[in-house]
Amino acid sequence: MAPSLVLAGARVVLPSGVVEDGRVSVEGTRIVARAADSAPVIDVSGHWLIPGFVDIHNHGGGGASFSGTADDVLTAVRTHRAHGTTTLVASTVTDETDLLARQAGMLSELAEQGEIAGIHFEGPFISPCRKGAHSEALLRDPDPAEVRKLIDAARGRAVMVTLATELPGGVDSVRLLAEHGVIAAIGHTDATYEQTVQAIDAGATVATHLFNAMPALGHRAPGPIAALLEDERVTVELINDGTHLHPAALQLAFHHAGADRVAFITDAMDAAGTGDGRYMLGPLEVEVSEGVARLVQGGSIAGSTLTLDRAFKRAVTVDGLPVQDAVTALSVNPARLLGLFDRIGSLEPGKDADLLLVDADFDLKGVMRRGEWVVTPPQLA
Repeated sequence: MAPSLVLAGARVVLPSGVVEDGRVSVEGTRIVARAADSAPVIDVSGHWLIPGFVDIHNHGGGGASFSGTADDVLTAVRTHRAHGTTTLVASTVTDETDLLARQAGMLSELAEQGEIAGIHFEGPFISPCRKGAHSEALLRDPDPAEVRKLIDAARGRAVMVTLATELPGGVDSVRLLAEHGVIAAIGHTDATYEQTVQAIDAGATVATHLFNAMPALGHRAPGPIAALLEDERVTVELINDGTHLHPAALQLAFHHAGADRVAFITDAMDAAGTGDGRYMLGPLEVEVSEGVARLVQGGSIAGSTLTLDRAFKRAVTVDGLPVQDAVTALSVNPARLLGLFDRIGSLEPGKDADLLLVDADFDLKGVMRRGEWVVTPPQLA
């Protein structure tokens, strides 16, 4: 049974600001305004209490991927939970449409069980010019009928589809997704500025790993980056692992989009939470060396080995972001994007008891999900 307890003395990060010497009370699976008088009080002075992380773009971890079996999916989910991601969207990688549809059926069952928050289809509707670690032979134009087939296969659990919206059928597919309440994300794209604006006007609301797998920002041809940064309707994903982005690019995104429009993601593949070696990303072989994943053939970056606790620490200690801005990008914004902010994303009474205990060096010390410790803090060991 989930514990009843009070965590006291920490710096508590709320949407309204940071509360010094704060208290968070938990009853069962929820945060409450006040715990029962009998609830134990745990002194966590010198630490931070922040909401659990929400990852909207993740392909796997712990040596397993979301393109594998149900057991593989659970292995990956549990790996990321141990690193603070209490809510996770499972991302697929380009494959045959029929195979993706079958995979979506299995993932939808795990979503119904509460193990994942939904399904993100990254590919096959992306540009061969910006394919990254996707098999070019399996790419196809975003025909709305094909897009509809995938979201139907997900049985209401599709939350996002990444598209190269400049391809034939791209804008019509954006409209289809918007009509069905599925996020249309612009990514792996060779679109112009004008084409990107058209897709946003049609209903696209996310930039898939901004800066990566799209044309660079140019002063005469600004491309998709300028359009995505300037439009207040768009949330921009950033992979803050020190490999995918130069710190100046991250600062550029925060300066122009603001903290309220940034979502940190992992774009993690199997090697996240494990180590160097050979792995598969869909049908493609990947070599991970010194924590950087690249395709064996061609050398393109192939996702990341990132976990969100590392993204958080880097944001605060290397990038110099205020803790509250980092939490906004890791918890608040992705929860809002998924339509789940009434349940997760902040430490407020009535919400799920998804919380993280972080020490003064911004290292993760405790993970609670729905009132149960996933990682037990030293104070309770």
